Amino acid sequence: MHFVEPSENPYPYLLVNIGSGVSFLKVSGPREYQRVGGTSLGGGTLWGLLSLLTGARTFDEMLELASKGDNSKVDMLVGDIYGTDYSKIGLKSTTIASSFGKIARMKRLAEREAEDSGGLRHRDLHHPHFEKSDNEQLLDSQHHQPDRSRPYSAADISVALLYAISNNIGQIAFLQSQIHNLNHIYFGGSFIRGHPQTMNTLSYAIKFWSKGAKQAYFLRHEGYLGAVGAFLKRQPENWGRRGSFEAAASKDALEAFRAARARTRETGPATAAVTSGASGSALNGGSNGPTN
Repeated sequence: MHFVEPSENPYPYLLVNIGSGVSFLKVSGPREYQRVGGTSLGGGTLWGLLSLLTGARTFDEMLELASKGDNSKVDMLVGDIYGTDYSKIGLKSTTIASSFGKIARMKRLAEREAEDSGGLRHRDLHHPHFEKSDNEQLLDSQHHQPDRSRPYSAADISVALLYAISNNIGQIAFLQSQIHNLNHIYFGGSFIRGHPQTMNTLSYAIKFWSKGAKQAYFLRHEGYLGAVGAFLKRQPENWGRRGSFEAAASKDALEAFRAARARTRETGPATAAVTSGASGSALNGGSNGPTN
């Protein structure tokens, strides 16, 4: 990952703001934009489902879990179906064919084996595929204890769901960019949080669907996007260091110039030349000083 220099004219571009839900905005100019789409499957979806499925309680804790997980234990991959790459249509064996698709298959297999062995009827707790009750599973997850009756962990569930939601957002973003003929796609919002897996998944989705023709960009302070936008929309005139400094510098320079003229009348041209130089310095300081 590396930072890129802002272009002189980035317009038009697609802005994907990912919070609890997702909004897709076509931005045509500094004050010209249009919401062209959205989806309810966003950060709130990830947070809500992982709160139910794992013991994690905060969003950062869920991302930490995801960084330790292996989605191949939960997701059905192309390799699980074909045994190898499906190169005919350009799919690698590691491509996700069905999010959480393996769980249904494992559950059916466990039920079949349990019926054959009688373990399900007699609640054989030592059976490798014994399915616990909902309360027992919830108790395990709340104490962050790995459920050894399952071949997957809370971390595996977390990363699989993160991939599912991120891939979905990435594909919709690509489709919106195609519809509106936009080549630049920027992602922002508190869902991203500088998390490498999230950014890599969104980037891969854009690259995959565009066949490498488009690239995903991420805002450096993505979590403050909405707050900054709200502030700029309601910003008082000449507010802030930039506006207030320039206004103050201009006022100081004008007062210095008036003072110089007053002293010129009293002391003559020689003093006036020195004073004029001072007023010039004040003007230059006002234009070249720090404005950020």
